[in-house]
Amino acid sequence: MKKLLAMLLALCMVLSVAGALAEAPAEHVLIYGASTEINGDFAPSALWTNNATDKMLRDFTSDYSVIVTDQGGALVINPTVAASVEGVMNEDGTKTYTVVLNDGLVFNNGEAITIKDFLWYTAFGCSSVASEVGGKPSAYLSIAGGQEYYDGTAETISGLRMLDDHTYSITIVADKVPYYFDLSYASTTAFSMKYWLGDAVDLADDGNGVYFVGLTKDAIAEKLEYARFNAGEDRVTAGPYNLVEFDQASKQATLVINENYQGNFEGQKPSIPKIVITKAEDATWFDALKTGAFNFYDTMTDGSQINQAMDLIEDEANKEALGYGFEYTQFNRPGYGKIMFQSDFGPTQFQAVRQAVAMLLDRNEFANTFCAGWGGVVNGPYGTAMWMYQDAEEWLDENLNNYAYNPEAAVELLVADGWVLDENGDPYVEGVRYKEVTEEQAGNYVHTKKLDDGRILMALEIEWSSSEGNSVSDLLSVMLANGEQTAAAGMKINQNVMSFAELLNYMYRDASQGDKYGVPTYCMYNLASNFTSLYDQSYSFTIDPQMVADGYNTDFIFDEQLDKLSMDMVYGVEAGDDEAYLEIWKAFIQRWNELLPEVPLYSNVYISVYPDWLEGYTQDSYWDFNQAILYATIAE
Repeated sequence: MKKLLAMLLALCMVLSVAGALAEAPAEHVLIYGASTEINGDFAPSALWTNNATDKMLRDFTSDYSVIVTDQGGALVINPTVAASVEGVMNEDGTKTYTVVLNDGLVFNNGEAITIKDFLWYTAFGCSSVASEVGGKPSAYLSIAGGQEYYDGTAETISGLRMLDDHTYSITIVADKVPYYFDLSYASTTAFSMKYWLGDAVDLADDGNGVYFVGLTKDAIAEKLEYARFNAGEDRVTAGPYNLVEFDQASKQATLVINENYQGNFEGQKPSIPKIVITKAEDATWFDALKTGAFNFYDTMTDGSQINQAMDLIEDEANKEALGYGFEYTQFNRPGYGKIMFQSDFGPTQFQAVRQAVAMLLDRNEFANTFCAGWGGVVNGPYGTAMWMYQDAEEWLDENLNNYAYNPEAAVELLVADGWVLDENGDPYVEGVRYKEVTEEQAGNYVHTKKLDDGRILMALEIEWSSSEGNSVSDLLSVMLANGEQTAAAGMKINQNVMSFAELLNYMYRDASQGDKYGVPTYCMYNLASNFTSLYDQSYSFTIDPQMVADGYNTDFIFDEQLDKLSMDMVYGVEAGDDEAYLEIWKAFIQRWNELLPEVPLYSNVYISVYPDWLEGYTQDSYWDFNQAILYATIAE
């Protein structure tokens, strides 16, 4: 019955891409199975949320950036976009980058791309209006005059200049110089100002810096909301592909080649005419791949799935029946799977509870079970693909707490932290542990109670948000939430299954998507993080209230030392000084490991499976599908 159900679901996926196949020969359509469902938030540079598949679609459709990364993850100037980029140190310690843009670039609808289309989004990051519409601005912290413009004490952004129709300059404040990834400071990306902000808004420079005309929340909120989720023919973008359709119900998107695209940083243009992005469900992915419901499965993480895929690659009978076979590419992951806590409310506000959760889960067994030989445990926010990990692997082994499985030690931590009461305030004997807390610590957390004697007790009961159809969630449910050792320790973990989009809304506390999301609700999530080659965590653990309000620091852990190390790691380190960067990185990782805002579960080897009619496909740790596919062709 399970097999039949899987086959029927796979058939439904085949039918759902029928429209795409009708417009182009089947062998010319790449049907991409995504492990993360599409949320449908296509705002530039993750202004609101940052779902991995949404990000990929954004990158497919927005590729005209002045500075990009190459196949090895190094920052390079994009000659398709910029004629020149020059950086000069100033006497006051600031640094100015001057960029000359190429003429003749157009959006997908044929409209000319102007200098304003390159600058408005950077300027928007210096405007308080970006915060008012629920965005996460940060440019004001680095650009000279940006803070003053954001605060409303200056009428222009003095460090952002339109010098002529093709030349702009960006001046970086002295306390953000040097910067380990400093070439990125010069970069802007072409986004249609008219499409995103409407006709009523303009960008000007009278000689004292860039400023907006007509920019208010009321003027742009409705336009932004439409542009953010729109996938229709009127979507204006500038990348190798156009997003022409998105079905919210089936979580499926369709991309076609943008004929106006002039190439990436090497002048490369795509040749695969159509790409369909669809959700690869854990329950049906194998039959979907085997029957052709999708023919590309990217960055597989589950070891048992990888082993099944390897068997399918060797299946000559299926190749004959399908009309094509499969190839694969293998590379280390620049990231990790994790349990994520929010550390400002509920039991997980207490460090001992976070550490106890880690010690109640046998992470080695978890990684061995999930990765099935294709990965292993890490002890911090890093992946095995990262050069820092490779250079410091021995040091990490010697200096980080590996939180080995030890239920007895977990209980000792909890007892020392005050979880020594029962629900009546008497000494704990069995069941769920309680702790006496202050009113501030109790907050509005649902599992608290006030006794007649005035004491406030908090239950060691953790509300967990997990995404549906997720094999990691299933394994955590068995090995942790419903494990005998967890109950015996006096801890209760309640699993709440929801769509990944809803999980992100709760995690980001995105009240713009509904008031309920703005209320702290879940203490614990399970998901994964991947890093680009620009490992910059400077705002991820900020203690600045405004930045937290703007959506940074979704772990909601406020530690001065962690915040300082995350900043020092990149600011104050010269580009190319890998030794200085590595030393601060190690200190940052060690502090993070002590505080444990997240429990790292694994970093794994990635496998991407693709049809053997796809030639020239080369993917790597920092060279993603949307970049690699531009170089692939269809075999004759």
